[in-house]
Amino acid sequence: MIEENVKKLLKEIPETNPFGEKITLVAAVKLQTADSINCAICGGITDIGDNHVQEFRDKFDQIFGNPRRHFIGHLQTNKIKYLLGKVDLYHSVDRYNLAEELSKKSVQAGVISNILIQINIGNEETKGGFPLEEAEKAYKKISALPALNVEGLMAMLPFDCDEARLRCLAKAMREKNDELNAKGANFKYLSMGMSGDWKLCVEEGSNMIRVGTAIFGERNYNK
Repeated sequence: MIEENVKKLLKEIPETNPFGEKITLVAAVKLQTADSINCAICGGITDIGDNHVQEFRDKFDQIFGNPRRHFIGHLQTNKIKYLLGKVDLYHSVDRYNLAEELSKKSVQAGVISNILIQINIGNEETKGGFPLEEAEKAYKKISALPALNVEGLMAMLPFDCDEARLRCLAKAMREKNDELNAKGANFKYLSMGMSGDWKLCVEEGSNMIRVGTAIFGERNYNK
C-alpha cells in the first residue's frame, strides 16, 4: 500500500512548478516504522524528513537506500549534537539562538550545515518562525554565521483558512523568496506544502513539499 501511495503521488506531482523549478518530495516520517519508511523508499522516495531527534537516532541505521535526510521538526539546541553531519537539510531554523548554536556546533564538528529559515507566514502563536517582514533581516544575520549555508525559506500554511487566503499567503512567501534572490540570496528551495495543501503551494511557487499522510495514511499517535 505504501509503495502504491508513493507511485500515485509521484505521478500527481508535476515535474516543475510554474517557475520551471524541479519539485522535491520529502516524505514526512514522524511515527513511522523503519519498515514503512523503507517501503516508501522502494516506491521511489529519495528524501525523508524527521520531526523528532529520538526517532531520527533510533531508526537512522535501519533506513536503506541512502535517502537524503531532512530534519523538519522543532529543534531544541541541546539536541543538535545528535544530528550534526547526518542531516542534509534543516528546515526549521526558526529563531536566532538556534542558528547561533547550530553554527557553533557545526564549526566544532568541522561540518557545513545546510538550513532553511522558517517563516511564520500566518503569524500563528502556535508556530515558530520569523515574521515575514523580518525575513530579510533574519537572512542577513543568519547567513553571516560560520558553517551555515542558507538554502532557502520554509513555511507552514494555517489549517483554518479558506483557499483564497491560503493562496495569498503562499504567494507572499514566493514573492519574498524572489525578492531575496534578487538581492543575492541564491536560494535553492522554498519548502511549503503538506498532504492537505501541497497542490496549492506548488501552483504558487513552492519547489519542496513535505508529505506524510498521503504516503503512510493517518498517523497512530497511540503507538
